Amino acid sequence: MFNFPRLMALAVMLALVLSGPVRAQDATVPTTLPTVMDVRVSATPERARLVIDLGTQTQFSLTSLSGPDRLAIDVRAGAITLTAPQGTPSGTGIVSGYAVQQIGADRVRTTLTLSSPSQVQQAYVLDPFEDQPARLVVDIIPATPEQFATNVKNDLTAASGVVAPKVADTPTPAGGSELPIATKPLVVIDPGHGGIDSGAETASGIKEKAIVLAFGLRLQQLLVASGRFDVALTREDDSYLKLEDRVALARTNKADLFVSIHADSFQQPEIRGASVYVRDENATDVLDKVLADGENRSDVVAGYTMPQTAPEVVDILVELMRREMRVQSYTAAQSIVHQLEPSVELRRFPVRQADFLVLQAPDVPSVLIELGFLSNAEDMANLLENGWQDRTADAVARGISLYFDSLKPQE
Repeated sequence: MFNFPRLMALAVMLALVLSGPVRAQDATVPTTLPTVMDVRVSATPERARLVIDLGTQTQFSLTSLSGPDRLAIDVRAGAITLTAPQGTPSGTGIVSGYAVQQIGADRVRTTLTLSSPSQVQQAYVLDPFEDQPARLVVDIIPATPEQFATNVKNDLTAASGVVAPKVADTPTPAGGSELPIATKPLVVIDPGHGGIDSGAETASGIKEKAIVLAFGLRLQQLLVASGRFDVALTREDDSYLKLEDRVALARTNKADLFVSIHADSFQQPEIRGASVYVRDENATDVLDKVLADGENRSDVVAGYTMPQTAPEVVDILVELMRREMRVQSYTAAQSIVHQLEPSVELRRFPVRQADFLVLQAPDVPSVLIELGFLSNAEDMANLLENGWQDRTADAVARGISLYFDSLKPQE
C-alpha cells in the first residue's frame, strides 16, 4: 500500500510553498454564493445531458419526482442570470423540457420534464478553466418504471421531516442548505491531438485524432456504466487543446487518474502492439524516445510555442510528490496491461517509460496508452474494427477498476 498520510502531508506543505492546486477529495463550501449563468440540455432517446454554468464551484443534489415524471437538480447558488429560464432541449429524446427557478435564498432548481422514466447516470462539478466557468454536468439515461418508482420513493424518504423552501408540492432534498456532493473518483480521459493537430495519419487519410476520440468515448461509457467513477474528457469533439492545458484541466479538477489515449506511427512497419507509458526522463528504448518527442512537438507543429522550464531548481517537496505519483502511475499501468494481455497484442515489455509532457502532473497519477501503430497493417485493421475497439476499451476499463481496488485500505 502507498503511504497516503505522508503523501497528503506533502500535498499540504506543497500548497503552502507553491500556493497552487493540491489533490483533495472534499469540495469546499463556497463562502460567496455563485450565480447560475447558463443552463443547457441536450437529449436523444438513449441519453440526455444537463450542463449548468456557475460562477464558482458549488454543492448540488438530485431528486426524482413523479406526477409528472421529473428530475430536480438543486445547486447552492444565490442568483440566476438566465435570459430564458425555461425551454426545450436540443434534440428529441428522454427529456422534453426544463425550467430553472430560484427556490430559496441559497438554492436554484433546474427541473427536467421526462418523456419516459429516466435516472442520473453520473453527475460532477468541474472547476473554472481558462475562459470556461465552473460547470455541473449531469448525464441521464433511461430507467425502467420500477427503477424510477424506487428512486422517487427513496428520495421522498430521504427528504421526510426536512423543512426547506419548496416549489409547489415537490420535496426538497435532505440537508437544508448543506447539499450533498458526489465523491466518486474522477477519471479524466485525454483523447490525443484534435483540430489542426491530426496526430499520425495513413496514406489513405485515416487520422489518429479520430481513432482515439472514438475510443475515449467508448471508454467513458464503460466507466460511467460501472457506477464507480465520474468521467470527464479533455475533448469530446474535433477540437485542439495544448498539452499543458490537458494537464491543467486534470489538475484543476483534482483528477484521481489521467489517461491519455494515442495510436502512433513509426518508420518500421513491423513494429506493432499496444503499450502503456508512465513518465520518466529516461525513455525505455530509442523508439519510446522518438514517440515521446513526436508527441511533445505537437504544440509546435500546431503553431504554439512550448512553455519554457522555470530556471530555479525544483523544490524538494515537488520532487517527492512526483515520486509518489510515479509509483501510483506505474501501478495503474500494470493493472491496465494485466487486463489487456489476454486479448490484445502487446509490445514486448508493455509497461514502458518515456518523457511525455502530457504525463507531467506532479499530483495526478497519469498514464498514456498507445493502442497500436497506424504504420502496421495488422494494428491498423484492429484499430478500425468495432469488435477490437470494444474488447480493448472493456479491458482498459477493467484495468482502471483494478487499479482503484488496489488503493483500498487493507482489512
